[in-house]
Amino acid sequence: MNQTITVIPGDGIGPEITQATLRVLEAMGVGLEFEFVDAGLAALEQGEELIPRATLESIRRNRVALKGPLTTPVGEGFRSVNVTLRKEFDLYANVRPVVTMPGTRARYEDIDIITVRENTQGAYLAADSRVSEDGQQAESKMVVTREGCSRIAHYAFDLARRAGRRKVTIVHKANILKAVSGMFLDVAREVAGEYPDIESEEMIVDATCMRLVMDPWQFDVIVTTNLFGDIISDLCAGLVGGLGLAPGANIGTDAAMFEAVHGSAPDIAGRQIANPCALMLAAAELLAHLGMASEAARLRAAIRATLEARDRVTPDVGGDGTTAGMADAIIERLV
Repeated sequence: MNQTITVIPGDGIGPEITQATLRVLEAMGVGLEFEFVDAGLAALEQGEELIPRATLESIRRNRVALKGPLTTPVGEGFRSVNVTLRKEFDLYANVRPVVTMPGTRARYEDIDIITVRENTQGAYLAADSRVSEDGQQAESKMVVTREGCSRIAHYAFDLARRAGRRKVTIVHKANILKAVSGMFLDVAREVAGEYPDIESEEMIVDATCMRLVMDPWQFDVIVTTNLFGDIISDLCAGLVGGLGLAPGANIGTDAAMFEAVHGSAPDIAGRQIANPCALMLAAAELLAHLGMASEAARLRAAIRATLEARDRVTPDVGGDGTTAGMADAIIERLV
């Protein structure tokens, strides 16, 4: 029985890398059907809202979405499209794996780290945000709940157990943010006690960033709050060559959205030089989410083999190929 997924092509380079990714999925013959909807600038240009009702209904119906990069217009009245989608579907777990790939500009080898970031609370909630009438002061509250902290910690430890990982690092700033980050740390400690088979450690976010640069091999799974996870996951992407190789998964109880975490890069849109690997790796995460672990591994292997052969790869990874040509090369290596 075929599975229908919602596809949001996105803005800028989004349609190009989305088309390349869907061609690869079709070549794999995994039984996926695609329902296309718009969001972001593409929706605005059609006279719709940033996130049209039809888009929300499609995700709610299909429960799985593949999303290209979206642009939120600059200015008052436009809330982040990504943040809005995460809140709408309570996509509380942002999962960002990074793995060293051959033939890239990465400065490290043998990196394999998963960052699990709480996706709906903390600083990005921007609760009670306001600017004073004279424009001299801005403020907002950071809010976390025990339930929110518990479910993200459980997700991280469950993921570690399911994936055969050895350790979870709990990253916090409880020494300064004693209430908000302190609650996260206390709850994560309690959850860690439920998983005696998984080693756990605690690390202040400052030290985490330093150690990721100096000795990234000590990390396996990282779990942390929204703001820290956003920063750390991009740092980890830098360890393996940049955001062009970094997929993201946003997981909730009733829906999941998989994406390239990089921007829409409007300056190179339409030039067919965008690297499609981040979205293809996100598609591999989608396949694994749907229970097709062997197909996910097959796709990752084809991407790795293409990068290693430097066959028709895009300029950001040292080649002179095109987005479509790189998809061709990956399709040829699907075994």
